[in-house]
Order: sequence, then structure tokens, then C-alpha cells
Amino acid sequence: MTRILTGGIGKAQVAEELGGLGIDGLEVAVSSDMEAAMRLRAGQADYYLGTCHTGAGASLGVLLGVLGSGVCHTFGRSVPSEAEVTELLESGRKVFGFGVDQITDTTPVIARAIAAHTR
Repeated sequence: MTRILTGGIGKAQVAEELGGLGIDGLEVAVSSDMEAAMRLRAGQADYYLGTCHTGAGASLGVLLGVLGSGVCHTFGRSVPSEAEVTELLESGRKVFGFGVDQITDTTPVIARAIAAHTR
């Protein structure tokens, strides 16, 4: 089971989007950023998807401070390709930020890459 936490201003919408994808093996929970950082650090969660207005600041601020830049990546307001996400997953990234206005486009791309990466 792959555990994904969602946070930021669009956390409920991201969780709903993830649940609606019907990807087996994903456990999704809505979280605060501090709770997510602690759970990731303790190995109680695998990934975090955070949203804010720009996708570059508040979506990852606490996680970046607690976990370090080596595991965090922001897409800002751009929509990544699955290949880009896969490359980031392979390099150890597990915390992703993106703009709240990109939830419906970005969430499925990240989720499918995570599902493929963890099989």
C-alpha cells in the first residue's frame, strides 16, 4: 500500500481527485503540512502532494524546511509529464507542490507515475 498525504489549500480536492482515479494500492489522507512532514520523516507515509496559489511557496514550505530540498520538488503552475515525475521519483523525490489551479491536470499525472514507480 502506497500512502499519499495531501495538504495545502486544495488538499481536500486533491484527495478527492486521487480517490476518483481508481488506482489500486493507494491510501490517501488529508493532512496539515507539519503532520505530513513528521509522518514522512517517521516512515508513516510515502508521498505528499501540496497545493497553494503559485505551487511554489506555501505548498512545500514546512516540508522543505523539515525534510530538505533533496526530497521536495515544485511544479509551480505547470503540468508535468509522467516521464518528468518518474525521473523525479527515481531521484528520491517524494514531496510535490503545484498550483491549486492545476489540481485536475497535475494530480492524475503524479498519481499514475507513483503507482507505476511502486509496482
